[in-house]
Amino acid sequence: MNLDTTYTCVIIDDNEIDRLTALMYAKKYPMLRVVGVFESPQAAIPVLQQGQIDVLISDIDMPETSGLELRAQFRAIPVCIFITAYPDYAAESFDVDAFDFLVKPLKADRFDHSMMRLQSYLSLKRKAELFEYSLGGNTVFIKDGHQQVKLNLHEILYLEALKDYTRIVTPTKKYSVLASIGLLLQEQAFQSFVRIHRSYAVQKHYIERVSAQQVQVREFALPVGRSYKEALLNLK
Repeated sequence: MNLDTTYTCVIIDDNEIDRLTALMYAKKYPMLRVVGVFESPQAAIPVLQQGQIDVLISDIDMPETSGLELRAQFRAIPVCIFITAYPDYAAESFDVDAFDFLVKPLKADRFDHSMMRLQSYLSLKRKAELFEYSLGGNTVFIKDGHQQVKLNLHEILYLEALKDYTRIVTPTKKYSVLASIGLLLQEQAFQSFVRIHRSYAVQKHYIERVSAQQVQVREFALPVGRSYKEALLNLK
């Protein structure tokens, strides 16, 4: 596993200068892959709902929906960094699990300090996730309580995303590991799986039937996400 991976990032601020300043600073860090820059929470929600965002950098005081309200809605995003002109929001920001709180005008050295903490945190988080499972050849070892269970990779029917966890489904049992579905699918051992939905990936040789809305895997009918239909067409 390459721990020097990139992390997806979204920036939201209704002030154009502040928005561009945050983007300029973020671009200095190769670990951050900015996938969206928005002037309002409403514009960002479709991207956030896809569930693939690692870092949210957001203003707090915005029309209609505040950054605090947005964070409360998307607490599954691992890291939220608030950038605001109002220091009084600090206490409230940590009530919604803010990772850091930066006061405008944004200063390069303060942003750098936050990024160093962020890199250390995400690296430790990723390493902790890797302790939950290990790969070797055609097998995966999974923690099941206090025991290690050895599974043959070719027996796994599908993977299901459960926030920070992934459910691994076999014909006889279901297991959960502390690793995101995206992290598992980056592994060479899981290249026989195809993503059909933001919450599901199936092993190709178990696919029995494909329709516009569903994929049939044994007795399981799994939903197909709109953005993943092309990947299924390529299987034919």
